[in-house]
Amino acid sequence: MVDKSVAVDAWEALFRAQVSVLRQLSAEFPTSEISFTEYDVLFNLSRAPERSMRIRDLIPHLLLSQPSVSRLIDRLAGRALVTKQTDPKDARGTIVTLTDSGYALFRRVAVAHADSIARRVGGALDPDELAQLTALCRKLRDAAS
Repeated sequence: MVDKSVAVDAWEALFRAQVSVLRQLSAEFPTSEISFTEYDVLFNLSRAPERSMRIRDLIPHLLLSQPSVSRLIDRLAGRALVTKQTDPKDARGTIVTLTDSGYALFRRVAVAHADSIARRVGGALDPDELAQLTALCRKLRDAAS
């Protein structure tokens, strides 16, 4: 077992780095068409099979509570960026699907956002460090599952 203080120091460093980078990326977010949080929903849907997910499966990928996600999905649906339908396998569930216009907006914003990420993250770490960071973050995420 690792010394508790070493684990706490590592957590603090990770947490503070994440907060700092997220603040920078949010401040540099390349559009006013959607918010940073709305983009995150579109990003997750864009990676899902058929660009669709049940809301309950989307929630763990976001840093929002279930009621906040539901309201956000309603706003995106109102702008025709996503559609909502009752899950045919379970009427209690709702499936959210990224529309073609939502996907087009996501792709347009993603290009500029990726440039910002490359500057902020790629500018601070070399390729080997980026690979190591990716592996370590995946290991932490897998251990938490």
